[in-house]
Amino acid sequence: MSRIRQYVSSVRRSRRLAAAGVVATTATLLAAALSPAADAADRPTRAIALRNAATVVADRANALGLTSVQHTRVRDVIIDKNGAQHIRYDRTYRELPVLGGDFVVHLAPDGTYRNTDRATGGTLDLPSITPTLSAPKAADSAASALRAAHLGQTLRKVTAKPRLVVDALHGSPRLAWRTDVAALDTLGNPVARTVLTDARTGARIDAWDSIETATGDGQSLYGGTVPLETTSSGSAYQLKDATRGNTYTGDAANKTDLCIFGICFSRAPATVFTDTDNHWGTGATSDRSSAAVDAQYGTDETWDYYKNVHGRNGIAGDGKGSYNRVHYGNSYNNAFWDDSCFCMTYGDGDGTTFGPLVALDVAGHEMSHGVTSKTAALTYSGEPGGLNEATSDILGTLVEWYANNASDPGDYLIGEKIVRPGFGKAALRFMDQPSKDGNSADCWSSSVGNLDVHYSSGVANHFAYLLAEGSGARTVNGVSYNSPTCNGSTVTGIGRDKLGAIWYRALTVYMTSSTKYAGARAATLNAARDLYGASSTEYAAVAAAWSAVSVS
Repeated sequence: MSRIRQYVSSVRRSRRLAAAGVVATTATLLAAALSPAADAADRPTRAIALRNAATVVADRANALGLTSVQHTRVRDVIIDKNGAQHIRYDRTYRELPVLGGDFVVHLAPDGTYRNTDRATGGTLDLPSITPTLSAPKAADSAASALRAAHLGQTLRKVTAKPRLVVDALHGSPRLAWRTDVAALDTLGNPVARTVLTDARTGARIDAWDSIETATGDGQSLYGGTVPLETTSSGSAYQLKDATRGNTYTGDAANKTDLCIFGICFSRAPATVFTDTDNHWGTGATSDRSSAAVDAQYGTDETWDYYKNVHGRNGIAGDGKGSYNRVHYGNSYNNAFWDDSCFCMTYGDGDGTTFGPLVALDVAGHEMSHGVTSKTAALTYSGEPGGLNEATSDILGTLVEWYANNASDPGDYLIGEKIVRPGFGKAALRFMDQPSKDGNSADCWSSSVGNLDVHYSSGVANHFAYLLAEGSGARTVNGVSYNSPTCNGSTVTGIGRDKLGAIWYRALTVYMTSSTKYAGARAATLNAARDLYGASSTEYAAVAAAWSAVSVS
């Protein structure tokens, strides 16, 4: 299943966004906090963990709601330093994907069962998997939904791809068409929407934007002179990094593609940048390689953050690099991550509202969508969608702090480098008080899930800031912040390192596709308990920070 996650939405849609390096790694924290019952030689291997989990799943099939017509597939495996195992599964029903069917099995170091986190509970039994609504009608309905979301624009090359799924995310399980519809807008840039339709009644269940609104050296646009690992090629060098999974950056030549959700009609190029002296860019937009320097640098720092801080080897955890395309489209005010190509794509901006969208926190944000897709796979709608966006904001911000670049110092502002005077604000989002952007929520309420995911993310962003820095007025790294609480409490922060460790573990071990804000509170408390203990200051701080944003 491919996903495209974009940094900002179009200017037409309200111009919104759809110090120190980190010292302690998650692996280090786990080693200190969890009982060192097993050293590296005694830790179970992935194969052993899978075998243990398979036994547990078979033994507990009834409790997990598994029947003979359901099957499971492993999505991710995490093995703690002390040998505890966490195996994440997706499920199918009569060979159809189940939205909300995912679960995580938690095992003790000896492989015995501890507990399970399920995206949804209950039984899964449908009278039929034969749709009443035909695939063409589902496709037509989705195409209409895409046009309705882009009123006033003439869309070209509209293509819809419906597929049958079982929807267990929106109440009682039902047969549904999940239709991924894509097109080109009036500028030739891609737009896309995912529409979920009841396959028997034709009723709309849900819909969300799928493109939603982000050793040589190089002169970057935003980060000053930065180091780059490149590859020698004859008498020249390629902007390809063999030390980070052969990640590379290419020129999209201001072209666009329509290759979304497996439907490919054309694809913009990704011609690898080359240079004769291994000194890249000039720091000016007039040199096309300057933006490439930023993109490659952002990929490098994001890779290093996940590896050195969280022990994750690449976005997918498999050591394989992604690639970047810069100069995509015409004055394109967006950047996006696309699972289908496992790549990052950056527009140049229109110069009035946004500049080139290749800033470091943009790279960290978008590539973190790739991490989410390989772990919790938070559904990009409602409260899970807000948590998906917040995860990218939180981890992207921590990438910026990790880089410790004097030309782009760490802060709690999202996209501050790419905005231009025409945008009217100093940044796209503000983590200390999200409502300063005019749209985001500071506090949870029952209506938060109805907001655009870039705005509902404000609750988690606010939590993250409070957990790291605390409430009230303060200056951090030269930037002034003033973070209120929703319950009038005073929150004392525990630092960015611990925020990152807790959020990453919650994402990769406890969250599922359906996790909402109450579930995120539980997941982060579980993570804090694992890392620091249930009686720790850190555990209490997590609880206090969630209460401070009205999540109980």
